[in-house]
Amino acid sequence: MARAVSGWVAQDPDHRSAVICAPDHNYSGMSSAVGDVYEHPMLTVRRRVITGAENIPAYEIEGSPALCAIIGCFGTFGERPDLVLSGINPGANVGLSVLHSGTVGAVLTAAQVGISGIAVSVQWGESVHYDTAAALAVGLIDEIAATSTLTSINLNVPNLPLGDIRGVRHARISSAEVVAGTTFASSADGESGVVTLRLGAASPTIGDVTDEDASDDGALVEAGYAALTIMQGPRENTDLAHETLIRAALNKMSAHLTSGR
Repeated sequence: MARAVSGWVAQDPDHRSAVICAPDHNYSGMSSAVGDVYEHPMLTVRRRVITGAENIPAYEIEGSPALCAIIGCFGTFGERPDLVLSGINPGANVGLSVLHSGTVGAVLTAAQVGISGIAVSVQWGESVHYDTAAALAVGLIDEIAATSTLTSINLNVPNLPLGDIRGVRHARISSAEVVAGTTFASSADGESGVVTLRLGAASPTIGDVTDEDASDDGALVEAGYAALTIMQGPRENTDLAHETLIRAALNKMSAHLTSGR
């Protein structure tokens, strides 16, 4: 991703710039967590140089993707950015896995401070085509930056050479399960009562999508299409179907307050 963005900057260095603010190690599955800021109120930051992207200042942060997004979005290392790119995650972030993804979490965190973002993931395999995902992601930058609408995008790319991608499709978040391993193996220590669970592979694969709609993100990636989904972060649920519930709850809690006086 860094090398692809480096090439994008080099095409027009007078009007384009970038900064890399990335975690010091893998924080997969962290969602939008920022860590324990009470126990660890100080962060270590190290300057790095990425081969092939020497024209972009790079900083290693002792923190999660979401925390990196917060630090970068407030202009810690220069100007406040117009766009956050997160990833490339090794393994698709489709369906139910979107909630738990640190890659997606960084983009949703950026949205909370008013900055658009693109979360980029590529389907897992023996030889991962990060270059394909990077090329498609960079192709989005100018389009997203040109709009005044706050936009959070989840881009999932098949693990294929760029020329073999069947196309790019607008996708819905499916209900597909993302499989981290075939079984949940456990072992117990009889003396201490400690049970150890093995969750499976670190880079998950897409599960069975045979019952998914053809326009769902998991099904599209499995079919060889790059899937583009517009996301929305935490918002109030304004569904009128909950009106009866909320009124009953308010009345019940108000009665408790009155009886306690």
